[in-house]
Amino acid sequence: MLDPLPPPPPWLRGLVTPWAVYFNLHSLPNHIHEILFAFAFYQFVHSYLSPRLSAALFPQFYPRFPRRTQLNWDVHVVSFLQSTLINLVALWVMFADRERKDMTAEERVYGYTGACGLVQALATGYFLYDLIVSTVYVKMFGVGMLFHAISALWVFAQGFRPFVNFYAPTFILYELSSPFLNIHWFLDKVNMTGSKAQWYNGITLLVVFFFCRLVWGTWQSALVYMDMWRAVKQTWSAPPSSVLDPVNTSATIFQERNGTLCVDEACARANAEISLFAHQTAAGVPIWLVLTYVASNLILNGLNYYWFSKMIEAVMKRFREPAIPAKKVKEPGKEVQPDVVLDAAGKLREEEGYFETGDGAEQTKTSVVDTLGTDMLRKRKS
Repeated sequence: MLDPLPPPPPWLRGLVTPWAVYFNLHSLPNHIHEILFAFAFYQFVHSYLSPRLSAALFPQFYPRFPRRTQLNWDVHVVSFLQSTLINLVALWVMFADRERKDMTAEERVYGYTGACGLVQALATGYFLYDLIVSTVYVKMFGVGMLFHAISALWVFAQGFRPFVNFYAPTFILYELSSPFLNIHWFLDKVNMTGSKAQWYNGITLLVVFFFCRLVWGTWQSALVYMDMWRAVKQTWSAPPSSVLDPVNTSATIFQERNGTLCVDEACARANAEISLFAHQTAAGVPIWLVLTYVASNLILNGLNYYWFSKMIEAVMKRFREPAIPAKKVKEPGKEVQPDVVLDAAGKLREEEGYFETGDGAEQTKTSVVDTLGTDMLRKRKS
């Protein structure tokens, strides 16, 4: 499927093309305007829209937050908006992109569609914003968030070679649980901890996390490993064709698509677009790229299993406690219902939030302030 958005202006394409060729990111000029737009949009939401809209919608909370909490709130607003939008776009591409569905194993590694490139561009724009925020506020959010931004930006940028362009929407669906994780955080900040709204959101969060990150993520990781292994073996076994072009794998990668079954020009162009960068990928897949991708994927999957183990640990801790009837603490407009759902959801927010949005920095800072304040109070009393 073709990119539904208009192409970049010629001057911007001409400005980026030499750098794209130098870094072997050959499809980048087709999507540079989408990357810049996504980055500018998320920066606008963070710096202008979120502070004003949050103060208007939550006047009893947001203006009274410390500056550190307001900054973390704005980051969560951007994360919530980005994860919602990118998931909708990815799901739409997966269901609507017919050319993507018809790709062979080799085309899933080397092939390209403009719609998948759009998903990559939107994700790259967000991770560029994430990199800048985590760099500017590295003392607040910590190096964990910074490394997360660097690795995510690196993986998605390499997709513009193009490389596993097919899997861009697939792995974006890891973010399906992120909107509910952000909602859990917001409910804590507006004094709705333990409410029915947070309980129902927690149920949804745990179910979506398990199926999209563990079940779906593990399955799709196995598929991409097999596709990349085929591509590597094909690169090693490709015969030399000439002195100037020592390895040429493109002849056996792309199936013939003459467009005879298409009923319009857009369909014919979309089929031809799959092999648009065949001359750039003819040399095969470099082994360092495969190893980098596999390492990043293993780390991400490992974190998902680690976070899920922490959720299970929180649930088991609840069952190991003495069987004392839990008391419901009622306050005006709030009903606290401690149970395993909120324990597990809270543990997930704590573990993943420390890594991806730096929530722990805020809590650490608050604890230091509280400690200093307590020491001063003791001195005054003495």
